[in-house]
Amino acid sequence: MTFASFPPWWLAGLVGLAVVVAVWAEYRRPLAPLRAFQRATLVAIRAGALVALVLFLFRPIALLHPAGTRDAVVPVLVDVSRSMRLTDADGQSRIARASSLVQSELLPALSTSYRPQLFAVGDSFEAATAESLTARARRSDLSGALTRARERFRDERVAGIVLISDGADTGGGGDAARQALPADLPPVFAVGVGAAAGIRDREVVSVAAGDQRLDRASVDLQVSTTSSGFGRQPFELRLLSGTQVLERRRVTPSEDGSPNDERFTVFPDRQSATVYTVEIPAEQNEPVTENNVRRVLVSPAGRKRRLLVIEGAPGFEHSFMTRAWAADPGLEVDAVVRKGKNASGSHTFSIQAAAGRTQALADGFPARRSDLYAYDALVIANIEGDFFTRAQLAMIADFVSERGGGLLVTGGHSLAARGLIGTPVEALLPVELDDRRVSGLAKASLTALAGAPNQVVLTAEGEAHPIMRLGRSGEETRQKWTTLPPLASLAALGPPRAGATVLAVSSAPGGGIHPVIAVQRYGQGRSMVFGGEASWRWRMMMASTDRSYEMFWRQASRWLAETAPDPVSVTTPDAVEPGDSAEIAIDARDASFALVPDAGVTAAIVSPDGSERTLPVRRVPESAGRFTSAFVPDRPGAYHVRVEATRGQEPLGTSDRWMLVGGGDREFADPRLNEAWLRRVARTTGGRYVRANDAARVASWLQDTARQHAEPERRDLWHEPWAMAFIIVLLSAEWMLRRLWGLR
Repeated sequence: MTFASFPPWWLAGLVGLAVVVAVWAEYRRPLAPLRAFQRATLVAIRAGALVALVLFLFRPIALLHPAGTRDAVVPVLVDVSRSMRLTDADGQSRIARASSLVQSELLPALSTSYRPQLFAVGDSFEAATAESLTARARRSDLSGALTRARERFRDERVAGIVLISDGADTGGGGDAARQALPADLPPVFAVGVGAAAGIRDREVVSVAAGDQRLDRASVDLQVSTTSSGFGRQPFELRLLSGTQVLERRRVTPSEDGSPNDERFTVFPDRQSATVYTVEIPAEQNEPVTENNVRRVLVSPAGRKRRLLVIEGAPGFEHSFMTRAWAADPGLEVDAVVRKGKNASGSHTFSIQAAAGRTQALADGFPARRSDLYAYDALVIANIEGDFFTRAQLAMIADFVSERGGGLLVTGGHSLAARGLIGTPVEALLPVELDDRRVSGLAKASLTALAGAPNQVVLTAEGEAHPIMRLGRSGEETRQKWTTLPPLASLAALGPPRAGATVLAVSSAPGGGIHPVIAVQRYGQGRSMVFGGEASWRWRMMMASTDRSYEMFWRQASRWLAETAPDPVSVTTPDAVEPGDSAEIAIDARDASFALVPDAGVTAAIVSPDGSERTLPVRRVPESAGRFTSAFVPDRPGAYHVRVEATRGQEPLGTSDRWMLVGGGDREFADPRLNEAWLRRVARTTGGRYVRANDAARVASWLQDTARQHAEPERRDLWHEPWAMAFIIVLLSAEWMLRRLWGLR
């Protein structure tokens, strides 16, 4: 026996002492004389009643031998998602094989010892019969189904859960496979249905859109495909916009089942979102055709990006760069050029900026955080680090890391010893500024890439990067760079920092290999260094029709400014399908990009059919200035989200974002039997995994597990009928004996 709420030992001792004192006080001086036997009898009865009352207050529990299993429940969950209709289960469809297992093997065997209950699971959790099982569910939320089974039988004995599935856990918006299962989940006995290998299938695995380039506003689409069960037989890959076929390619796999990567260059609409489709024509008798198609959305460029250029002195480099940026219709350029000092020794500047922003640049650099944060990217060109105050340098660091802006540093004065070394900005840059830190390994790794002195040579990463892409292919881009004239000189840059990417290198006339162009992400923003001098040669020493110089600098500025958010920003989920709950995250900030907790936020969404509806918006608890909204899309296509935020009567800003629903069918992504997921769930919960042909072993495994984990039955004694009767009998006996022996 044990107690459910036994007090600390000192409190139990006090209670026991109180019982002794109470009994002793009652019979210390009885009103009528009692013999020793009579007094002892009454004391014993009174003490027994009081002790019994105290013990019952502590909730005594009797531990009995484990009960039998006849009253134990075994939920049998059958996956009825669409992937279960594939016919790779010994000549049957997966759902037909699962139904057969339930009717002929599992339910008869389990019914002899347990109470099995059958459920169909997919995007819901429903009681079912073996005859009603059909593969109709849009998705298979297996993790959620196991959790719901545990909650359904929370107050009953559950011997274990039987899960019959192909292991494609596609619930929860594509993230269900990473959901944590409940810690108290009973043992799961997983039965895998389907073939783990050998399916003849061609699949478009992924389609990703890169950053927009200026080559006629083109965007690269990176496409990954696989072909299994067809050997090295070639297949056709099509790219479509709407119903129009833009390009066809013949792809020959390197080997059966290996991934194949292709790059398409497209020219999306500049005013609205464009949806591109990549598809593989289905082969005859190919069992899965749903994964032969995948779509990707390319959003329009949106508002113009704002660029602030701080130049150390007038010169060719400044003139050519700002001219190239000013001619870009997607950029707004404000430039500050230091001219010299006046009679009082103060710097003077030439300022070219929009009328509303000129005053903020009068001292050569924005004095307020909100003035700097109005820009999306900052260029520091050929200016010493001591030109800036310590507070301004710290503000630049925050501009990149917190505001999410872009930073470009170029020019010998900026990269020299008196430049930015030792300032808060140095850590933002993708390379070390001290060449003495270049290790022999780093130099050796770059030597193979070096060409003629001061000639820019692309790295493998540079060939595919949107900043460097001057041609429609990697080969064309590489050839284009080899034709550009050498730079006049190089800054002695050090090795790249961890996580940075070197896009181009060059060799100095005296020897040594140095990065010339390098980039990295830093905090919320991006940074870039250009270590060459006189890049204007790429414009003046090439044919007048060559636009390589303009394309490079425009693409660099666009890449730096691309991710800079607006004060009101919207984040939408990826891989959403019709019927999913799509949660939209909204941040409302002021001009200095501080979160505004009391903002008023409204949101609306335009569906693919053109209908518009208002979305409910709620504040995120314990996260000031952050809001969320959710909706359930009912059809595939491009949705347009629009958000507006205010603080009282003051507008904070607006934002919009496009999102694609139904870009791919995750239910048929890699349609093979996913044994790894089923094994992991079984192992985590203490169950077992078995393939369909050995499903009959589940009943015996349940019995073994029940014996190993059998716990004694716990029975509360305090509310048993006899407990109250026992107290009443004792008190009644004491009362009758007191009356018999002359006591009142």
